[in-house]
Amino acid sequence: MPTPARVIPYPGGRDIAASRDFYAEALGFRVAMTDPVLCLDSPGNPGAQLILLPPGAERPRPGFGVDLGDPAAVDAAHAEALRRGLRIEYPLTDEPWGVHRFFLEDPGGTIVNILAHNG
Repeated sequence: MPTPARVIPYPGGRDIAASRDFYAEALGFRVAMTDPVLCLDSPGNPGAQLILLPPGAERPRPGFGVDLGDPAAVDAAHAEALRRGLRIEYPLTDEPWGVHRFFLEDPGGTIVNILAHNG
């Protein structure tokens, strides 16, 4: 069974610039990435992250991400989801920005981005 390394919230991103300013200036987050999404992290704990998705960036739009820490763990979670007949909303994919992932719908209807960074 995979073990989550961290959970990444995806707050709303209607105004990415205003959100960047809010989280960076008001709360002390650091801008870690700006493309294809805005990733903010804590300078003292890079594992504490927020990812802001611009409007229309993801279809379907995940509610949050679960980083399993290793691409093999993502493959195992994908195989288990298929075995259980769970609803996969986005296929197992190696993204150009270095993430191995798929989207899974939880029992409450929330889309969860199951991921790990490649290499």
